[in-house]
Amino acid sequence: MAETHIQAVESEPENEATPLLLTEQTENPENPEGKAANCTYPDDTHLAKALERLEFFLILLGFNQSSVPRLVLSWGFFSVLALALPLLILQLSDCAACEAAQIKSFEIGIVISQACLAAAALLCLSHNLRKYGVRKFLFVDRYAGHEERFSQQYIHKISGSLRLLVLWVLPCFILKTAREVFRILYVHRGSWWESAAILLAFLLSWTYVTVVFLSACVLFHLVCNLQIIHFDDYVKLLEREPDVSLLINEHVLLRYNLSKISHRFRMYLLLEFVIVTGSQFATLFQTTGYTGIITYVNSADFVVSSIVQVSGVILCLYAAAKISHRAESIGSLASTWHALATCSTDEASQIRYSTGMGNMEAANISSSFYMNSSESDLESGLFIVEPTNVQLASDMSSYHKREALVMYLQSNPGGITIFGYTVNRGLINTIFFIQLSLITFVLGMTLVL
Repeated sequence: MAETHIQAVESEPENEATPLLLTEQTENPENPEGKAANCTYPDDTHLAKALERLEFFLILLGFNQSSVPRLVLSWGFFSVLALALPLLILQLSDCAACEAAQIKSFEIGIVISQACLAAAALLCLSHNLRKYGVRKFLFVDRYAGHEERFSQQYIHKISGSLRLLVLWVLPCFILKTAREVFRILYVHRGSWWESAAILLAFLLSWTYVTVVFLSACVLFHLVCNLQIIHFDDYVKLLEREPDVSLLINEHVLLRYNLSKISHRFRMYLLLEFVIVTGSQFATLFQTTGYTGIITYVNSADFVVSSIVQVSGVILCLYAAAKISHRAESIGSLASTWHALATCSTDEASQIRYSTGMGNMEAANISSSFYMNSSESDLESGLFIVEPTNVQLASDMSSYHKREALVMYLQSNPGGITIFGYTVNRGLINTIFFIQLSLITFVLGMTLVL
């Protein structure tokens, strides 16, 4: 591996992590040997606690199936709460001569669709967590060499993902509770204790399957956001690192991580899209084909379930498109970097032989280039600093190396893929028009015919 701008001690092996993943070891006087991977830092302790909280939350939901007893307990708990309990309550509360009969026919399909989504999430994510563990699954393994450097950003992203889950679940829970209260008041029969038990049972079952489904979506969102940290750091490395081969190696590592994320989540994303699409069209058939009156009592569950399902799809598509566009934008940034390095040969020479610090600062300020990205999913613009290293533009060899890097980055953008299809705005537009065509077909079958 090529040498980096971070000075390493002689006793440190040269086959450690790449500069993008290294920490500033030589600046720490308490760690003269630079063995960051084998030491415990305060940031590492905070990150470990954050990962422990996340892992405990996943264990409560049944995603940890590392042993046979946990596997049986997880799926047994799922079978009772997601299927047996709601179907049993619907059967016990059946009333052929009242409005509850129509409510039951609507709610059975909703229960099945929610259970299918939760089962897909539980199956796919438990397999990956059992195989890799939480740290490797999130790409924050302590032996990768970058834990100390990005620990604060990791902690911020993990905490933000848990808050995001609460923000998505809480409004839906309030809407679901209001609907169940109206349902109990409208079709009440028997004692109020029985009605209260039915209400609590429905809320418990719905909360479990909803949290399991949205937790999988939020976890995918978290994995993509953690990779954005490394892409932002790659942009900074592009500004200051003159070694082109090192930049290529770093980008190969980033693309490899994205390919692993795509491989781990592709089946879950595909199952999610298929189940949500089938559920939404079943809802359209039931509501538009129903000859009675659609009210808040008998069909509000369709609204709640649709909000939850569409929210999960939006979380996944947004995270995948965001990291894909960030990866695709690296090529344009590298083109800007290459153009500035090529055109600033004379300016770089003047900066090199300048003896006044004021002239140096003025040259650095004038050489800053601001790129206001048109991507709406980027939080802020990216600053590309014009290279001041004469080595970048000293000869034709440097020019051809930079040109090779630009061609490589433009030809290998990377991103989240589903069986070869990159999840970006193009794919999202395609999905939207396919869904719109199917909706038009369903409405034509039910309303017109």
